Amino acid sequence: MAQIGIYEKALPKDISWKERFSLVKELGFEFIEMSIDETDERLARLDWTEKEIAELREDMFRTGIRINSICLSGHRRFPFGSVDLEKKKMAKEIMWKAIQLAHRLSIKVIQVAGYDVYYEEKSMNSRENFIEEMKASVKEASKYGVILSVEIMDDPFMNSISKFLEIKKQIHSPYLQVYPDLGNLSAWPENDPARELEKGIDCITSIHLKDTYPVTEESTGQFRDVPFGKGCVDFLGLLRTLKRLDYDGTFLIEMWSEKSQDFQTEIQQAKSYLSSKLKEAGYDIA
Repeated sequence: MAQIGIYEKALPKDISWKERFSLVKELGFEFIEMSIDETDERLARLDWTEKEIAELREDMFRTGIRINSICLSGHRRFPFGSVDLEKKKMAKEIMWKAIQLAHRLSIKVIQVAGYDVYYEEKSMNSRENFIEEMKASVKEASKYGVILSVEIMDDPFMNSISKFLEIKKQIHSPYLQVYPDLGNLSAWPENDPARELEKGIDCITSIHLKDTYPVTEESTGQFRDVPFGKGCVDFLGLLRTLKRLDYDGTFLIEMWSEKSQDFQTEIQQAKSYLSSKLKEAGYDIA
């Protein structure tokens, strides 16, 4: 049975975690992916008290909905590859705290943003910094059995599984894996998405389901808020590829409908569209 989850940012922002879990259950999902992004508000989650963590665990157990992964995009603001030593120091602190939070909440996977830098100029040095800090981070995560899974991004630094595998060869650990986003993978013209999945199947922890508009000579593409079925992703073809490769990991619907007045309808439409593609590809759906 395919396990399908929903991204936290698809749900209203100003509700309690208990309400969020109940909504996830009501909408028919098995799990949620927590966001720790570059805002001060969500970065503050890294400093939750033991009492706050215990309450969250209790809410998870009572509702039967788990937080399967953390989307750790805070490194966009504080990147490992930064020339600013304070930002580099903060990047390491964010990662170490995220590993501890995942451990305390029994979260198995931290999705790492595959940026060397985002707001700065890229260089050979920024790549070296990223690899060096990821190596240290994987060593720390392995102590707690937490997997760091690098997302395939909307950024040239890590826009293919092939590029992830180049780094994986240099960091020998089962605690470093890859988290492909079918939208991001499909948007870059140099990628053959199905072949990329074939190359990386042994390292995939989870799959983001999202549509995108492609990068072209005339366009920088669009990597979010693209209606499912309107973009460039061949969902059926890629899901059939994953099924043939015996991929039985989780699928995560990535949406940003937290400010929508009719978020439930939007989520249900997306879930219905993607569930039909998963079924057609041969996956069992509840």
